[in-house]
Amino acid sequence: MKIELLWFDGCPSYQNARALLDQVLHEEKIDAAIEMVQVRDDADAMARKFLGSPTILFNGVDPFAEPGQDNFAMQCRVYRTPDGLKGSPTKEMLRGVVTRNLKLGLPDDG
Repeated sequence: MKIELLWFDGCPSYQNARALLDQVLHEEKIDAAIEMVQVRDDADAMARKFLGSPTILFNGVDPFAEPGQDNFAMQCRVYRTPDGLKGSPTKEMLRGVVTRNLKLGLPDDG
C-alpha cells in the first residue's frame, strides 16, 4: 500500500495526522512507508489536487475527499469526524481506510 501525506510548512495539523497514521499502522502490524510530500505553492496545490493540509493519499486516492470537492489550494484542511470538524482524520477513520485497502488486496508499495 502506498501512503502519501501531503502538507505545507506552517500547517498546525499534519504532525498529528502523521502520528495517528503511524499508530494505526503499528497497531495493525502493517509495514508501510509514509511518504511526506511538501506542497510548496498554489501551482503545486493545483497540480496535486491538494484539498489542504494534511491530505493523506492511499495508492493515489484521497479517501476523505467529498464528491465535487475541488477547492485545491494552500489551505488548512478540516475533516468531518464523529466529534465534529477536526484538523485531521481520527484514528478510527484512518484505521477504516487502511483495513479497507488491505481487504481490497491493493499492492504493498511500502
